[in-house]
Amino acid sequence: MMLIAGPLLVLWLAGLALAILDGRRRAVGVGAVVAVAVAFALQAVLLGRVLADGPQELVAGGWAADVGIRLRVDALGAVFAVLSSGIVVASLAQAVATGVRSRALPALVVFLTLGLTGLFLTGDVFSFYVFFELAMIAAYALTAAAGTAREVSAAFLFAIVNLVGSFLFLIGIALLYRATGTLEMVAVAEAAGRLEATTAILIAITFFVAFGTKLGLFPFHFWLPTLYATASPPVAAIFAGALANIGAYGLLRFGGAMLPQELALSANALIVIGSVSIAYGAIQAIGRRDTREVLAYSSIGHVGYILVALGIGGPVGLAAAVAFSIANSLNKALLFLSSELRGRLTAAIFLVGVLSVAGVPPTAGFFGKAALFDAGVRAEDWITVALLFVGGALSFVYVFQIYQHDRWRPREEREREMPRTPAGTGQRLAAGAVALVVLVLGLWPQPLLAAGRDAAEAIVTARGDG
Repeated sequence: MMLIAGPLLVLWLAGLALAILDGRRRAVGVGAVVAVAVAFALQAVLLGRVLADGPQELVAGGWAADVGIRLRVDALGAVFAVLSSGIVVASLAQAVATGVRSRALPALVVFLTLGLTGLFLTGDVFSFYVFFELAMIAAYALTAAAGTAREVSAAFLFAIVNLVGSFLFLIGIALLYRATGTLEMVAVAEAAGRLEATTAILIAITFFVAFGTKLGLFPFHFWLPTLYATASPPVAAIFAGALANIGAYGLLRFGGAMLPQELALSANALIVIGSVSIAYGAIQAIGRRDTREVLAYSSIGHVGYILVALGIGGPVGLAAAVAFSIANSLNKALLFLSSELRGRLTAAIFLVGVLSVAGVPPTAGFFGKAALFDAGVRAEDWITVALLFVGGALSFVYVFQIYQHDRWRPREEREREMPRTPAGTGQRLAAGAVALVVLVLGLWPQPLLAAGRDAAEAIVTARGDG
């Protein structure tokens, strides 16, 4: 079905064409935005088809199912693909409106989007790894795109740490194939229940550490604040709002769908790690004054909410993890995109992101956190509910703290110098579009909550529980 392969084909051809052009030319940047926007539109249509007719499958090149690259799109993958591509469109549009300073940036963003789209749409573990590496390699290059010493240093650390993650991921793939005889995700989910407990737990731990190392999950986060503080706001928005989705998706796909028994066995450990992550991220964020450092530590803490939701488990916990992931991605992208913009309108846009991170209605963040509270209450896990409340209160403190330092204090008293040039129309439109989505989902949360429920149903169905 061309609808499945269409986004990948568009991004692949666009990336090849853009790679030989000078990305500093405005027309080249606009072309990259158009390419990602077309892929986003195709993914949105595909999401509608999946919700209406169920999972869609395609084996590339007409090969046999156990030989060719299998693309399998269910609600979980389609939701994350649409979310990530939409954030990339807004972020790349702002980068082009601001002025691209790197020849390779548009092509790198397109290839990163190709990697993200592929891993969300694939039905094969090894193909997941290949697309994962494509996205990460593009991310390394984006980090160093401007060529400053600080950016090159951050990119080098990013690459070294992620090489370790890649090695662990390959070990996990080898163990999985040795134990199940297949790398097709549905077949792995069917065979996982028959694995020896020790082998299954070892595979699950290997994948968890690999994801944690590559994506900065606590306690493997030490390189992440430097990366977010070094990258330009549009690139940081792509990292925090799109690239980081691999972590949530990977945990849901590999844990929730493929290794559910091991996920259940590790429930208490996930809740403990998630709780520590929430507290650590919030305390570190409160102690920072630079907006991007605050957002970096906030991202570390917010991953903890997803781990807690996975620990709670069940359809409600899984749905809460997806709903919170969607809201969190939009929030982080919005705050990074508006963090360097001046003017009353952009201050209001930034405030929307602040309110959403704090969980104040009417924003998407309120319903993302409400889904987590609902999961905790239904599980009668009152300690977790109390923790979520405390974490929410700390989030309120640090996001309003950065708003006060950046927007209320006189210029001479600020720890961070704000740009003196008011934001252009294109920059405001990119950030404003994300703010509008955050507000719409706060006023009309049904799509957000339905996305969580449909994705959780896809996970349960994939593992054979439904």
